Amino acid sequence: MVLSQYTKEFSYNLKLAFPVILGMLGHTFVAFADNVMVGQLGTTELAAVSLGNSFVFVAMSLGIGFSTAITPLVAEADGAQDIEAGRSSFKHGLILCTLFGLILFGLLILAKPLMYAMDQPIDVVDMAMPYLDLVAFSLVPLVVFQAMKQFSDGLSQTKYPMYAAVVSNVVNIGLNYVLIYGKFGFPELGIIGAAIGTLVSRFAMVAYLWLLLYSNKKIKPYLVNFKWRTIDKSMIKKVASLGLPSSLQMFFEAAIFTSAVWLSGVLGTNPQAANQIALNLSSMTYMVGVGLSVAAMIRVGNQKGLKSYKELRRIAISVFCLTFLIEVVFALCLIIFRHWLPTVYLDQNDLTNLADNNEVIMIASQLLFIAAVFQISDGLQIAFLGALRGLQDVKIPTAITFVAYWIVGFPISYYLGLKTDLGNMGIWIGLLSGLTIAAIFLYFRFNYLSRKLIMTNP
Repeated sequence: MVLSQYTKEFSYNLKLAFPVILGMLGHTFVAFADNVMVGQLGTTELAAVSLGNSFVFVAMSLGIGFSTAITPLVAEADGAQDIEAGRSSFKHGLILCTLFGLILFGLLILAKPLMYAMDQPIDVVDMAMPYLDLVAFSLVPLVVFQAMKQFSDGLSQTKYPMYAAVVSNVVNIGLNYVLIYGKFGFPELGIIGAAIGTLVSRFAMVAYLWLLLYSNKKIKPYLVNFKWRTIDKSMIKKVASLGLPSSLQMFFEAAIFTSAVWLSGVLGTNPQAANQIALNLSSMTYMVGVGLSVAAMIRVGNQKGLKSYKELRRIAISVFCLTFLIEVVFALCLIIFRHWLPTVYLDQNDLTNLADNNEVIMIASQLLFIAAVFQISDGLQIAFLGALRGLQDVKIPTAITFVAYWIVGFPISYYLGLKTDLGNMGIWIGLLSGLTIAAIFLYFRFNYLSRKLIMTNP
């Protein structure tokens, strides 16, 4: 098949992926805005928010991963033009996501005492405790929003969650301003004000997205005639069987990058700062891979519903090709600008910390060289995962991600990072190894399943 058979799909792939990318960046910007605005209060307040959010991040990855079960089910129903099946998938997914959000909230509250065992300053932990209570509860509307987002994505309406994310950021920044600093007669609440802003903005995000979905003529039939009291146990089992492995997939990857932060902290303050800079830059480009992964999941799910397996494979490969080309561009940018990008994060005119800043810039520029390479592996592995989720194949990919990240990647990071002179470079070589192994074997899995479907359904 000629190359044009794949490249002609690029435009529609990007049309689906672009709103998802902006929406994911919107989630990231909520935390960014909190950090910047709280940072004006002092280092203790900023440290408290960072500590609280580190707990929430792990739980959030579990919730977002679980919600992805809804998209392939709805996309398959949409492809088959089966509104009842789509409605049932959404209803049961929404119920399970709400329960899962409440469970995550409860687990975070129970885990709060662990902060005292993490060798953190007591004043930071004391300040983080009430902040975590509110932000942990905001996981409930966040996971509910994710259920609605995945439903909308399954119907190829990826722009609505993006609009809701914009509204969320406007509400969050506005409430932060008046509640953190006590403006316009409101009480000055400090970091509690930031927590309230996050909580309220996430409820606003849910309400606005529901309004957008209900006002769409194509989507509204899926949202009416809900029979909440009628629970289909087989559908509950189907959603859970897809959601729990997907949740673990995201957890394994989030945890390996969190471990990199911990390992770099063992090396010292400057290596940890350099690690944070490189991770922050690479996380921005990762959002593009996530968007393309959702495009793969939607389009593969549609073709599965149509039972058009040759088209399914062709379209999936078009997403893989597009992902590869974009990630190569990002890799080249990181290589070319690796010495300049870290300077954006540091004040080079600060003579007091000039030596430390120069060391951080040097280490970060080295890490960005490795990051440039693993951009390609990272983008491809998440695209392959999206296609496999579209096929509703999640159990074996979960095993692949666990082995790649924790049997291969983490031991390499630990040994090379802490037991050799490579330091941070060794940690990132481990990350690169895990991501590359995951990408290779996830592709093998998709290649095997898609060929099998074509052969058994000629």
